[in-house]
Amino acid sequence: MRLTKFVHACVLAEEGDKVALFDPGSFSWDSGLINIDNLNKLDAIVITHEHFDHFHLPAIQALVKKFPNVQIITTPSVVKQLSENGIQNASSEGNEFIKIFSTKRHAPLAPFGEAPENIAVHFADKLTVGGDRHDLEESKEILALTATAPWGSMLEAANMALKLKPKSIFPVHDWHWNDQARSGSYDMFESVFDRNQIKFIKTVDGQSFEL
Repeated sequence: MRLTKFVHACVLAEEGDKVALFDPGSFSWDSGLINIDNLNKLDAIVITHEHFDHFHLPAIQALVKKFPNVQIITTPSVVKQLSENGIQNASSEGNEFIKIFSTKRHAPLAPFGEAPENIAVHFADKLTVGGDRHDLEESKEILALTATAPWGSMLEAANMALKLKPKSIFPVHDWHWNDQARSGSYDMFESVFDRNQIKFIKTVDGQSFEL
């Protein structure tokens, strides 16, 4: 599988003839790393929940303009928002290569707000993307690990991953770290996961890698 991380939570996944983009939020879109001109194919867009760092309407509008037949898989709330903005090809159901395996809500946000709907998915029976949660029930061989967040911690992320035991992990949701903090945190993750026979990928935004 070929994977490319575009800042924070946005990931492009390519497996065989299937291409999916996950969580194109404002941090990712505003970075300029997502170059639509370089995208030749897009079968699906997955939006795990409605927060701005995962769902940026201008990004979706631009992607749908180039790929009018792309299938958008997301929560009922986001389906409604997209419909209200003239985008009708969104659904809260998966397809033959994207399976929604959990619909638990986003991690608790009290006292700062209410947790929105959140979907967790498997792509091509190989990659798991869980959105903003540290309580996933399962993972395929590759896990996009939500590394840190205002609502969670690096410790919670590591403990969940050790419980799930995927073969490989790459970090997402790390916009909140500066470069020095990110490098040190990646080193800590790598050390822990290596001791547990899990491969940890130190991603570089915009650079593709193979798993």
